[in-house]
Amino acid sequence: MTSSLSLIWTITAAATLLQAGNGLLQALMPLRMQAEGLPISAIGIVAAAYGLGFSSGCFLAPLFIRHVGYIRAFASLAAIVAVLVLAMTQAHSTLAWSILRGVSGMTFACIFTVTDGWISARATSSHRGRTLSIYMMSTKIALMLSPLGIAFGDIKTDGLFLAVSAVLSLSLLPIAATSTAEPPPPRTVRIRVRALFSAVPSAVVGAFAVGLINGPVIAITPVFGVSIGLSQDKAAALLFALQAGSLLMQWPLGWLSDRADRRHVIAGLAGATSLVSIAILLASMYGAQTFLLFAFAAWGGTALCIYSVCVAHACDIVEPDQIVSTVGTLLFSWATGVTIGPLLGAMAMDFIGPGGLFIYSAIVSSLLTVFVVVRIRMLRRDPVMGGFADIPSTSPAAASLTYRAEPPRGSSDGPDAKGQPDERASDQSTASATASPTTPS
Repeated sequence: MTSSLSLIWTITAAATLLQAGNGLLQALMPLRMQAEGLPISAIGIVAAAYGLGFSSGCFLAPLFIRHVGYIRAFASLAAIVAVLVLAMTQAHSTLAWSILRGVSGMTFACIFTVTDGWISARATSSHRGRTLSIYMMSTKIALMLSPLGIAFGDIKTDGLFLAVSAVLSLSLLPIAATSTAEPPPPRTVRIRVRALFSAVPSAVVGAFAVGLINGPVIAITPVFGVSIGLSQDKAAALLFALQAGSLLMQWPLGWLSDRADRRHVIAGLAGATSLVSIAILLASMYGAQTFLLFAFAAWGGTALCIYSVCVAHACDIVEPDQIVSTVGTLLFSWATGVTIGPLLGAMAMDFIGPGGLFIYSAIVSSLLTVFVVVRIRMLRRDPVMGGFADIPSTSPAAASLTYRAEPPRGSSDGPDAKGQPDERASDQSTASATASPTTPS
């Protein structure tokens, strides 16, 4: 275990610093845009640009890393994103913010590919779970705590942006000082949405719906908080609550999904997200700030955990040689939702008011619940024991972190007559999607 940690401490330290800067930036940008008088619709457009840039980065990252290697890729990308943050201090229009946020989304996707791929290559099979848990906990805690830094500066000045840029620049130091060899370069992931939808529609639709709701809620939550009368630091604390809820609930929900048809867990989480969205709406209307904080934690514990269950469900079904393509396709589905969702969420807030964001969330999560329940009634599945792990939706390298156990000998399970995997083929197989620690965008 000690030798495994010695191989990943540099990338873990670098990723933790990177996520600390990223978390503060997530809270800072929408508040700065609102302070400059940009409408909610403009903030939604900027958030959609991030999703579009991120999805593009997922395709570009393997090519870039193969060309320059992991260390040079991380160093150059971290420098680029630090400069982009500095440029944001001079952004005063929707177009400028959209360009900068779109390019930063592409850059972050490539950086997360570097960090995830590095950890995947260095975590040995005997200590993989514990090694990845240390990495995941470090980065998630950094992402969770960093938005609270809003309280230490004024969003109308450039000080907080300078602090973000400095932290992102500091993430270069552990990588520059590493003495370990680089991992082998990643492979390109093939995207097959139609084929995967025919095999595991609940997972594909679930990943898309997660993007539709998680994208706008995370991007617009600080503005939502200010719009209902919270101070800037309390509005940023709502992001802390979201991540804290996700961190606390991820593993208990994973334990549950390993002992039941994972579609029941997806449907339950989606239904709970709808109910919690209504609770947030009511709490904001009546000014119950303490209850609102706990409600946001509950929302994070449900909505932010759906994607990893969708990945585990899909990995239960497909054949071992399709795992990489499967996770890449689910990521593409999520990124498509993240590109569209902020536009719809911002539109709901423009027409209805601040509460429109969570009315939108309740509607989308309810539709997901209905879809998955219908799928459960159409096709019964026995639970697949074991195999769940925390795979957040923003992991472009999640496919490289995925392990799939071979089916038992003598099993006839496999693709259907059309050459595509079928949900019924999973009853005697096991799957394991190993943890990917990158964070929600």
